[in-house]
Amino acid sequence: MNTPALRLEPVTAANFDAVCAVRVRPDQAHLVSPVVKSLAEAYVHGDTAWPRAIVDGDEVVGFVMAFVDFAWDPERDPADIRSGIWRLNVSADHQAKGYGRFAVRAVTAELRRRGSGRAYVTWEPGPGTPEPFYLGLGFRLTGELSGGQTVAVLDLSA
Repeated sequence: MNTPALRLEPVTAANFDAVCAVRVRPDQAHLVSPVVKSLAEAYVHGDTAWPRAIVDGDEVVGFVMAFVDFAWDPERDPADIRSGIWRLNVSADHQAKGYGRFAVRAVTAELRRRGSGRAYVTWEPGPGTPEPFYLGLGFRLTGELSGGQTVAVLDLSA
């Protein structure tokens, strides 16, 4: 089987330890939850969490989790449906190699495939924030705060 080198894979028993071993740089640890907490949240929010390992060849290089809100209700305003990046952790020794950019593009492609017109992301304000990264990918600030975090949105219809 010819598997692409860089891909997102479901978190399974076979890759669980490698996914949990993903650690960001120490100066970033206050900005993102550890993967094991994200996986616990994915378990609790199973209907809306979409956790994936970021894999290059045979190596897990990061973790991304999307929140996917596709509760079908014909009376619901599509503008109220929010999906996007919940967590993004790229291993410290694999940062600045395009893995985060790949993961965001893969998640937004999946959201678009599922019919979402926008993707949201939040981050902690302050030093070391990933704001330049997300704005560089086309996200735009909404002016909102969610739990004290900055909110940005990406139009997926373009």
